[in-house]
Amino acid sequence: MKSTHRTTIEITKDYLHFSAAHFTIFSATERENLHGHNFDVSCSLDTLIGENGLAFDYNLVKDKLMALCNELDERVLMPEQSPHLEIARGPDGYVTVHFGAERIPFLARDILTLPIRNATVEEFARWFTARLAADADLARQPIESLTVKVSSGPGQWASSRWEKP
Repeated sequence: MKSTHRTTIEITKDYLHFSAAHFTIFSATERENLHGHNFDVSCSLDTLIGENGLAFDYNLVKDKLMALCNELDERVLMPEQSPHLEIARGPDGYVTVHFGAERIPFLARDILTLPIRNATVEEFARWFTARLAADADLARQPIESLTVKVSSGPGQWASSRWEKP
């Protein structure tokens, strides 16, 4: 007999964080100065409780979240999909970001471009959610929906939700 009991599992761990630099783009002519945050990440999962009283081994989710945090940690994060940025990789080992008349060079090892529209907590939450939703290991689990929250500081969170089709 299949279980119809549902639960929400919330994962909030001290180690689910990353430190990164970014700037938010407000328009074609206005952006923040480059600065950094210590971002925190949490996740909640809606799932069925199995007949054994366990949904699934959600250490899997913790490990996936930690790996994603490690990808972003100690990097400058730039949005690949911003209509206001041009990002060029040079043969000299630099990545140059162009914003209006500004030319902003970074060492290739220090920058990470992401398939997002802006370097904001909203977009970081969406990125985490998309990566988890696309993960083959997680797809095999009885996860009905998941919500990822990203914080850039106390009291400032954004979340993104995925639901099983």
